[in-house]
Order: sequence, then structure tokens, then C-alpha cells
Amino acid sequence: MKKNGTHTACVHEGQIKDKQFGGAVSPIYLATSYPFLDVQEKRYPRYFNTPNQEVIAEKLAALENAEAALPFSSGMAAISTSLFAFLERGDHVVFQNEIYGGSHHLVQEEFSKYGIEYSFTKGMEISDFKNEIRKNTKVIYLETPSNPLLNITDVRGVATLAKEMGLVSMIDNTFASPINQTPLDLGVDLVIHSATKYLGGHSDISAGAVAGKKELVERVMYKGRNFGGNLSDFMCFLLERSMKTLALRIERHNENAQFVAENLVQNSLVRKVYYPGLSSHKNHELAKRQMHGFGGMLSFELADDLDAKVFQHNLKMIKPSMSLAGIESTIIQPSLTSHALLSQEERMKIGISDNLLRLSVGLENKEDILEDLMQALIR
Repeated sequence: MKKNGTHTACVHEGQIKDKQFGGAVSPIYLATSYPFLDVQEKRYPRYFNTPNQEVIAEKLAALENAEAALPFSSGMAAISTSLFAFLERGDHVVFQNEIYGGSHHLVQEEFSKYGIEYSFTKGMEISDFKNEIRKNTKVIYLETPSNPLLNITDVRGVATLAKEMGLVSMIDNTFASPINQTPLDLGVDLVIHSATKYLGGHSDISAGAVAGKKELVERVMYKGRNFGGNLSDFMCFLLERSMKTLALRIERHNENAQFVAENLVQNSLVRKVYYPGLSSHKNHELAKRQMHGFGGMLSFELADDLDAKVFQHNLKMIKPSMSLAGIESTIIQPSLTSHALLSQEERMKIGISDNLLRLSVGLENKEDILEDLMQALIR
């Protein structure tokens, strides 16, 4: 059977046909109680198998070129369930040194309680991952582009290393989305998303997702049934609505972010711009090889004599906001938000200064986004 194109998959994959009325969208099945007598599959929301949950699973699997997928109630639910599905007391996991602050906090706060060992790489080269592998290592975990410095990890290289060592590889693909990057095609075992971000894309959904080989996803599902991180059917309905326009939205995010980055890098009041679409980015060539687009996220450091808080207060359209990847442009100061739980020493060690700002470039006219940034850049 011919594989649908990306835009077609966004619109049609997994959709439930309304056989009763012929409606254009999937009906919402809000039932929490289903039959158990004489049925092939016992349905229950916590089992990840209600009709609306299956819609998301099928659509995401199609976009990630995966055998199976699961929706979760948040990105952290997807991350924690996936990790605990493959780790137990006495095991060890290697984490990339630059990961989402919430993931970092999960590891530092919870893993020792369960007797799980961990280490963070000292860099993002394949050798950095290899140097941290121990006899009891079971999982390698990476995130690319990284949050918030937009560094790029060699996905195929790390996935190959994991396979050679008999380890499970996991990647947080949130910043890229399956439109800009399909890590399973590069050899990764499990792909994780905070669907709150680009998959949802409208700043009104909290969700997560996992995709990969069927046997691995089923292992995550069984753990998830105990943890109870399932996504409600109404949220699944909203998420399906959003994913129908994912490819279109990502194309605009890519275009706008490239324009903004190219202009910011020329401004003397901006000390540095982090965006993989810039030829000056240290991982630009690697990003070109493994990504289909460079994404809507970028970070930049203000000049030392500028105040990041004052700059954010000066913005008129761009919203200082905790989350990202919505249709509207938002900005945060990682030292006060996503990485606030790290000590200043830990933040500086991974390159997160107090003047670093992370910009989620929205779908507005690109000239309007740039104009707002320029008028806020005053001494």
C-alpha cells in the first residue's frame, strides 16, 4: 500500500469515520466503561486503547515511521514512563548533558530512590556517550536539537553505538517534531514528544507521546497502565485537530525562525544566536544531514550591559511565557524557568547564562516578529 505524503498523513491518518452522521471529524468517545464479555479487546482509558487514543497513536506512528505509538497526559509522563519501562534497581542510564530541565530534575530527584544509576555526558560527541557506558548500562537518552542551546547530536551515530552495545536508545524529539526529524529512520529505538508543544501547537493542550517498534512501545504501555498517565479522550480529540495542520504550521515556523535568526545575528546588541539553520552554527552541516527543517526554536544572548528582564518587559507582541511551540511567538529566560531548578554553577557549566533567552517563533508575519524584537533592544 502506498505511503501517504506528510500533509496527507497529518490530515487523514487514524481518523475515525463517523458512520452514523458522516461528520468530517472523528467523533469523541467519552465513555470510561466498555464491554468485557465476548470482545477481542477490553477497552479502558488507562489501557491506552480507547477509540480517540488510538487515533493519536496511528497518526503519530505514521508521521514518525513507527510501528506503534502511545499518547500520554504530559511530556513528562511519556518520558518517565519510558525510562522506568526499561530501567530497574542496579541499572545505569547515560543522559546527554543538555536535556530539558524537567527531565534533568526527574533524574536527580527520583532515580536514586529507585536504585537506578545515571551519568551525564561531558559533551555531545559520540565519544562522550561511549565514555559514560558501564557494564550495567541499559539506556542511552538524547535530545536534539537541545533545550535551550539548540545544539545538535549525531542521532545516527549515537543510535549505532547503542545497538553495538545492546542498549535501548531514546530521543526527545519535541523541538524538531516529526516533520523536521524522524529519528527512527536514523536507528533510534524510541521517540518521545511533549505533545503540549508542536503536536498540539495552540497552547491549550497538555499531552505527551511515545513512538517506536511495537514490542518496545508495548513495554512502555504496560508500565504506563500502572503509572496511569493516559490522555483523556477529549484531549485526544483536540490533539488530533491540531496534528492535522502540523506540517503546515512547522513549515511556517521554520521560515519565520530562519528569518529572525539571520537578522538577530547581525545586531550588535545580541552577543550570540543559537539556531541550527545558520551557517555559523557549529553543527549546521550535521543538522542539514539529519533534519528536514531547522525548526521554530532559537536562543540568543543579549549583550552583557543589557538586562534580560527589561528586554522582555519592552516586548509588545511577543509574550514572555512558560511554554513554547504555539502559534504565537513566546519567549522565556531559561535561568528563571526551564532550568531554574539547576544551580547557577550547573547552568553556567552547560552554557546557560542569565542573559540567555529562548524564543519560540510563532506564525505571525516574520517582519512583525523581528520589529518587536528590534524595538525592545534598547540600552
